[in-house]
Amino acid sequence: MKCLQTQTQLSEAEELHRYARRQKVIQTNVKILGMEGDVDLQFLLRGGDLLKVRSPSWKKTRYFKLQEDCKTMWRESKKTFKTNQTFSIDDISAVRMGRQSEGLRKYTEEQVEGRCFSIIFKGRRKNLDLIASSEDEAKQWVSSLQKIMCNIKNLSLQQKTEHWIFSCLRKADKNKDGKLSESEMKNFLRMINIEVDDVYAEMLFEKCDKSKSGYLSGEEIEHFYDLLTHREEIDVIYGEYAKTTGFMSPENLVAFLMKEQREKATLADAHKIIEKFEPDENAKEKKLLSKDGFLMYMHNPDALVLNSDHKEVYQDMSHPLSHYFISSSHNTYLMEDQLKGPSSTEAYVRALLKGCRCVELDCWDGSDNEPEIYHGYTLTSRILFKDVIRAIKDFAFKTSDYPVILSLENHCSVEQQEVMAHHMSSILGSALVTSPLGEGMPTDFPSPEELKGKFLIKGKRLNKLETCFAPEAAAAYDTDVTEEEESNDDDDDEEKEEEKRKKKKLKLAKELSDMVIYLKSVHFHGFEDARENLSFYEMSSFKEGKAIKLAEESTNAYVRHNVEKLSRIYPAGLRTDSSNYNPVPLWNAGCQIVALNFQTNCPDMDLNQGRFLVNGKSGYILKPAYMRDGDTEFDPITLTRGDWLKHKTLHVMVISAQQLPKVNKKKSSIVDPLVKVQVFGVPADVAEKETNAVDNNGFNPTWNENFQFDVYVPELALVRFVVEDHDSTSDNEFVGQYTLPLKSLQMGYRHVPLLNKNGDVLPSAGLFVHIMVLDAE
Repeated sequence: MKCLQTQTQLSEAEELHRYARRQKVIQTNVKILGMEGDVDLQFLLRGGDLLKVRSPSWKKTRYFKLQEDCKTMWRESKKTFKTNQTFSIDDISAVRMGRQSEGLRKYTEEQVEGRCFSIIFKGRRKNLDLIASSEDEAKQWVSSLQKIMCNIKNLSLQQKTEHWIFSCLRKADKNKDGKLSESEMKNFLRMINIEVDDVYAEMLFEKCDKSKSGYLSGEEIEHFYDLLTHREEIDVIYGEYAKTTGFMSPENLVAFLMKEQREKATLADAHKIIEKFEPDENAKEKKLLSKDGFLMYMHNPDALVLNSDHKEVYQDMSHPLSHYFISSSHNTYLMEDQLKGPSSTEAYVRALLKGCRCVELDCWDGSDNEPEIYHGYTLTSRILFKDVIRAIKDFAFKTSDYPVILSLENHCSVEQQEVMAHHMSSILGSALVTSPLGEGMPTDFPSPEELKGKFLIKGKRLNKLETCFAPEAAAAYDTDVTEEEESNDDDDDEEKEEEKRKKKKLKLAKELSDMVIYLKSVHFHGFEDARENLSFYEMSSFKEGKAIKLAEESTNAYVRHNVEKLSRIYPAGLRTDSSNYNPVPLWNAGCQIVALNFQTNCPDMDLNQGRFLVNGKSGYILKPAYMRDGDTEFDPITLTRGDWLKHKTLHVMVISAQQLPKVNKKKSSIVDPLVKVQVFGVPADVAEKETNAVDNNGFNPTWNENFQFDVYVPELALVRFVVEDHDSTSDNEFVGQYTLPLKSLQMGYRHVPLLNKNGDVLPSAGLFVHIMVLDAE
């Protein structure tokens, strides 16, 4: 019985025709990418053999090459029926030269360092560890992949749309004749996330089929493309201001920017915009902006919903450390859940590259006198402490220059604590803070600015910091401290907790203790005790239940406590699935280190990403002035009168969306999108509004729905735009979201980029909205 059909043999003429078609496709894509004649692109299109590494015994040669669409890598697979042989360039997070991945360090020898490289993917997909035949070839692969990633990333939205639609048209053209039949056109529409009824499809087809031949080709396909990408809402806005022979003059553009976008704009600004974004040379010569130029300007990063000034570090970074919210991770070493998931140095790399500034190291005795990191008393895998410190050193300051806190949960013997101290000292070197900055005993924290490029250790200390300046006091100390451990239950009985702590004693190595300078871990015995007996550098960790209780019942006391001292919050031990909690109420109470499971994609992590999206993604956000004053009366729950009360009205009009991705990859599945606009902040400001669902259109749905929100404490408010696929029988499915601080919104007509569950940008997808923030009457 024949179960595999042999492929039809093509004639020489057909082969030549197919080759010519392929070359034409490549030329079109190369032109869109602006990479004509580029040697790196040609290298990728030719491809070559690479050794794929999975384990010490699994190292196999595979052929890799870039496909004709210039955005998909194909790799040879030896498995019968293996379909997943491609990956998109858009799915690559980074390409790293050398033995930088855990797999390559573990499974290859040092002598192949120069021939190794890794492709790191977004989300939870495993790295691709590869070895080239020579060092030069490895460098060629790395530089070529990095170049095409950069070019694709820098395409304008119009170019991305063109590239994507061209790829979909090719897939829809089943018989590869360069023409579209009516059934192929309907297939194409489904690919780009539109379902149309037969009557509309027929009407659209007839409108484009000028030659009446029963298929679309050449200029007819271009006309079809123009009809598809036509934006009526842009026509209306442009028409309102294009008062100069159907174009926008510099004066018209200034009027638009000042009246609609609420921007301070001059004629010089208008001239720069026309010079940069007008594609038509004739219009540019006449100093006019066409509709295409206007749309290109509206899609540029500076014109999007996020205030472009806030993309850089714009806040004062010279305040004490306790005056900032700090992006923080819990159990940073875990890639998945808390019970049996893998531990990995890659988890630290990913968190640091997302701007995280406080990482956690759960340290236990390992074999061969080498401390290990894993989640104690569980089946999570183990990694070496020294490998983690090396990974942290290599990636700590790639996204942000500001200090990184190493939060140690130490369960090691004195001998292995000494090894930990040695590794941190030898690997981190002078970047590790091992004595107070400046002369004499400090009375307050240094600032993020003073600590740029530095590492701080948070952990137990045998004595007070003051003993550094009194040698006779330093000589007498007890080597016993209570163990630094996150409680794995939610028992809030203070007496029981205290009893447990007394029993759990840990011998502490002096070498490790002396590295704890500004972040000494102590137990919390109430705000009064902290005020009277604790120094500024003595800080407490609170499990989420305890912290939320304090934030609800002693809010103002918590806010005041967090002016001078640091608080770290961590998820409840019962969250074995690595789920998260809402960080907003704890930020409202002034807590700085609100640690979340960075490996878990959820709305809570979206809020964290939104909070730290601004200020140059530095991982540090300056708290409002009323949360930096030790005598503040601010209480986010009761909201008495004070500087924090600045009642605003937020007006949002959700106009349209563009190129939403399919949630279900089935050809017949089309999204029915709706948009939710959510406000997070003090309890009085929390609100949510949603649009109606649009049936069967993820490509260019339109809503034109208006919402209004009252916001009383704007400095603490976050705005989240969420797109969901409506389902009347079950929960809606997530499509994309974007979260940012209310104070970072740009007003007027704005495009909103959308991020997927992993927090990565969805290429080409977005919302179009109108925003106004006004003083409430």
